[in-house]
Amino acid sequence: MTAVNARFYLLFCFICFCQLSVWSIEQVDSFRTDTVKWMRSVRHSTAVEGISATYKKRKYKFNEIDTTYIEPQHYNFTVMLQNTNSYELYQITSKNGQRISFAPETTFKVGPYFGWRWVFLGYTFDVRHLNFKTNKSQRQEYDFSIYSSMVGVDLYYRKTGSDYLIRDISTKQNINTSPMEGQAFNGLQSNIKGFNVYYIFNHRRFSYPAAFSQSTVQRRSVGSVLLGIGYTKHTLSVDWASLNHLMEEHLGKDITKSIIDSTLTFGKIKYKNFSITGGYAYNWVFARNWLLSGSIAIGAAYKQQIGEVERKRFSFREFSFKNINFDATYRLGLVWNNTRWYAGASSIFHAYNYRQDHFSTNNFFGNINLYVGFNFDKKAKQRKKKKKQ
Repeated sequence: MTAVNARFYLLFCFICFCQLSVWSIEQVDSFRTDTVKWMRSVRHSTAVEGISATYKKRKYKFNEIDTTYIEPQHYNFTVMLQNTNSYELYQITSKNGQRISFAPETTFKVGPYFGWRWVFLGYTFDVRHLNFKTNKSQRQEYDFSIYSSMVGVDLYYRKTGSDYLIRDISTKQNINTSPMEGQAFNGLQSNIKGFNVYYIFNHRRFSYPAAFSQSTVQRRSVGSVLLGIGYTKHTLSVDWASLNHLMEEHLGKDITKSIIDSTLTFGKIKYKNFSITGGYAYNWVFARNWLLSGSIAIGAAYKQQIGEVERKRFSFREFSFKNINFDATYRLGLVWNNTRWYAGASSIFHAYNYRQDHFSTNNFFGNINLYVGFNFDKKAKQRKKKKKQ
C-alpha cells in the first residue's frame, strides 16, 4: 500500500468513526428521552389509577353517616301511636297600629302509624269532632315532612273552615274589647300550600331523623348549618261586614267605628312567596339514648301579589325591596330511643309575614306531636353481627 493510499484509508476510517459516534450519541439521547417519557407516562398512569381507585373506594354515598356520631336503624319495620295538636293564628294590623287576632280551637288528633325503613304512613282522627258527615266548612290540613341525613322536605296544604274565634283586639285608644274575646267568627277564610327544601351541611354527623323520625340514634352532640329554598301560595279573605255587625252587637256602634280602620277593609289577598332560607340546628345528647334537638331557619322571602298582575309575566323591572319580608321555620324535638323502643315529643312551626303600605298580616301555624312506638324485624346485617358476637 502506497503512502497516498494509506492516508486516504486512515481518513476514511476516521470519518466513519466520527459518523458512528454521532449516530450512537443520537441513539442514546433518543433512548434516554423515550425512557424518561415512558417513565413519566407510567408514573402519571399509576397516579391516575391510584386516584381513581381511591375515589372508587371512598366514593360518596347518599345518606352516608359517621357511625361514631350516628347509630343507624337496626330494624325493618316500626309501629307507632301518635297524638297531633295543631295550632294556628292570624293577625291583621292596620297602619295606625290597630290589631285583630283570629285563631281556631286547637285540634286534638290521635292515630296509628306504620313504617317500613324510610316509608312512614299513618292517619290521625280528630277526637273533638268525630263527625264523619260531609261538612263544607270543615278544615283540611295535610302536613308531610321527609327527613334524610342530607336533605329535608316540608310539604303542607291548609284550608280553613268557618271555625275561627276572635282572640284579641288591641287599639291605641283606651277601649275595653274583652267582650269580643272568644267570639266565633266565620267570615275569615284562608288557604296556604307550599314546600320547603333544605340541605344539611354536616349530614355525616348531624341527624335530623334521630330527632323527628326516630329512624336513627344520635350518639354525640353536634350541630349543622342549613340552607334551603321555599315556595308558598297564600289566599286570605275577611268578611268585614260580618265582623262590623258582630262588634256592633257586643261593643256598640260608636266604639266599633273607632276600632275598624277603613284601611283594613280589603276583600281578598292572594300572593306567592319565594324564599331563600338559612339557619342552624343542634342535637344535644344530654344522656344515653336521650336527645334534645332545636333548629331555626330564617328566610328572605319575596312576595308577588296575584290579581291584576297575574295576567302578565313577572319582570325584574317590577322588583321592589318593599316586597321582601322575613319568614321563619322552628323545630324542637325531645326523644328517648334505645333502638328498640322510642318515645318523645316534636314540634314544627312556620311563620309568614305579608306587608303593604296600609296593613300587614302575620300567619303562624304548626303541630306538636307526642308519640310512642317500637321497632321490629331486625335487618339481616344486624343478625349476622349478633351471631358473630
